[in-house]
Amino acid sequence: MLARMADTAKIAKSAKPAKPQSAPATKSAKARPEVRFRMRIRHGESVALGPGKVDLLEAVREYGSISAAARSLDMSYRRAWLLIDELNRSLKSPATHSEQGGQSGGGCTLTPVGETIIRLYREVEEEARRGCSKQIGALLKLIRS
Repeated sequence: MLARMADTAKIAKSAKPAKPQSAPATKSAKARPEVRFRMRIRHGESVALGPGKVDLLEAVREYGSISAAARSLDMSYRRAWLLIDELNRSLKSPATHSEQGGQSGGGCTLTPVGETIIRLYREVEEEARRGCSKQIGALLKLIRS
């Protein structure tokens, strides 16, 4: 009996206290389901092309620099630079052209390949959305409103 009581005490001491349950989030005014296609092209172990890299290319086009593009996407400069580097290394021709900093501050622009990647990627997304609209509609009907 004493052994069983000692074992019970050990278990009680080692058990983690239960976390308090938070109240469920209140529903926002009629949140609508969002449908996204997230195509990735893998090359070996890396993602040669995917939604994050295309978003980054669009931001580089808009802001003219990797650092400004990274800030706009709430991403570190290092992460953005690594993504651009990985993308450019996986392509036959680079998607971006960077100029060293200096008095003008350097910058980064898209090459015709970069512009083509954005256009083709967004076309694939749109075509997939149109081609699957019947199935998407059926899936959305299964979601609570």
